Amino acid sequence: MEISGKKVLIFGGWGLVGSAVCRELMKHHPAKIFVSSLRKHEAEDAVRQLRNEFPNVPPETFEAKWGNIFARNDWKDMDWSEVLSNPNWRREVLDDIYCELNQEILDKSALYTLIKECQPDIVIDCVNTATAIAYQDIYKGVSSVRNAIESHSLSEEIVEKLMSSIYIPQLIRHIQILYKGLCDFNVKMYLKVGTSGTGGMGLNIPYTHSEERPSRVLLSKSAVAGAQTLLLYLMARTPNGPLIKEIKPTAAIAWKRIAFDNVIRKGKPVQIVDMPFEKAKPTVGTFKFNDTDGVVETNDTFKSVFIDTGENGIFSRGEFEAISALGQMEIVTPEEIALYAVHEILGGNTGKDVIQGLDAFTLGPTYRGGFLQSYAVEKLKELELENNVESIAFELLGPPRLSKLLFEANILKHCVGSMKNLVNFSAEEISQKSLEIIKKNVKLRSQMLSIGLVILLPDGKSYLRGKEVKIPVQGSQAELELTQENINQWCKEGWVDLRPENFNLWKTRIKAIMEQIEKQIPNDTSSRYNYTRQYWDNFEGFNEGKIVAWIFENEDQGWRFKR
Repeated sequence: MEISGKKVLIFGGWGLVGSAVCRELMKHHPAKIFVSSLRKHEAEDAVRQLRNEFPNVPPETFEAKWGNIFARNDWKDMDWSEVLSNPNWRREVLDDIYCELNQEILDKSALYTLIKECQPDIVIDCVNTATAIAYQDIYKGVSSVRNAIESHSLSEEIVEKLMSSIYIPQLIRHIQILYKGLCDFNVKMYLKVGTSGTGGMGLNIPYTHSEERPSRVLLSKSAVAGAQTLLLYLMARTPNGPLIKEIKPTAAIAWKRIAFDNVIRKGKPVQIVDMPFEKAKPTVGTFKFNDTDGVVETNDTFKSVFIDTGENGIFSRGEFEAISALGQMEIVTPEEIALYAVHEILGGNTGKDVIQGLDAFTLGPTYRGGFLQSYAVEKLKELELENNVESIAFELLGPPRLSKLLFEANILKHCVGSMKNLVNFSAEEISQKSLEIIKKNVKLRSQMLSIGLVILLPDGKSYLRGKEVKIPVQGSQAELELTQENINQWCKEGWVDLRPENFNLWKTRIKAIMEQIEKQIPNDTSSRYNYTRQYWDNFEGFNEGKIVAWIFENEDQGWRFKR
């Protein structure tokens, strides 16, 4: 259909993909773009940027809208936990989800009200619905209910909160309200930018949320995304409704900016903490989750070089290199997604509309993404040098094992200098050198502790920790036994392990990488090999991100072959 002269409503218009869609739409002269986002300042910021970028169109071409489209209009600007804390509102939430759909529910819905107010010709939905629904974490809710049952303290509040977090009823109600809004206000086209939930990887995805692999919460996101796609497929088969399309990226979407600034987690800068060596805790007894004795507040924030990937958060250079490496999630750019989306709206055949081919038309990693990845990495390295920092890991990508491996690789780099030099040192020598490094390099040590990593010292008898820890994952217990079996498991999952046996493992890994290259036919310059001696810089360096990506592919079997 034509975009020129039409009104377009964009859900998630401030985000990485949404902002790219806005810019792409402007090439086709829409009459008006409603930019909707969760928060007022986000929507207004997006509109301000668009007005600055397109000064030759009337300012009223862009209008900001905001609020939680999954809530009632009265609650759209409130924190969801605040809504669920009110007993009366909580019951109304359950009514909105579980009662038969009626006009009263529609009229109170923020989503329905937004479509009614804007009356657009086209709706482009860039909100990650699967994340919004699945990350309410029903598993945690079930655990709370079971604990309450066992302790004979089951309350209405606990049960109602669990009921409000069940995924499929929420998704069904969302789709029902969406469809009614599209039909009632004569919207001609709805295009969804969806998700696979795993960046295109399979059940062997090595990125989790500190749970088992594959993560139940992550797979819930994929399940909701798949269910939503099938519901949209049914909408597309319903006569007299709008045209329905979905673009489903199956790679990490990057990027919005590259910068040196505060590392933000859950909307706040990560606070730098430390633990002096004299406060190191013995690896005996139990591991207490709330044991922060000896943890020192530095009154400083974690600043580093990062790449901003929008909704997925900010990644360090090491994290970005790992997740974007060949065989990992790899990347697709928001501009490409926007181009495909707008082309589909215009009636083009991109081959990427999954409503037409549920399992055949996913948008995977791209040539442009691969081409620009090297630029992004070089820019990250340039800013590292400029700001005299090492961008290693922020523990925002997950799992903690990724951060642990990146920091261990970085420590190894400081110890031996290069992959080639590693053979010249024994595991015991490296272990001792690593201890000296983290003693002297307070910044490196503090960064590890501040993002939730625990450092096990070379003797295995004491450890350093920060205010919070990622591993072990705290369930219903306040403390866990510090057995050797538990310590070994925690080291595998996320503790930075400075014991000699761990550095023996690292020596084995680097040897395996070098042997892979040595087995290649020397004069074969074809496209046969993914990784060559040049990829590994002739083993003269120690690239943390590349090495960890290799570990995920070869050791953890976390790789992709479909793109």
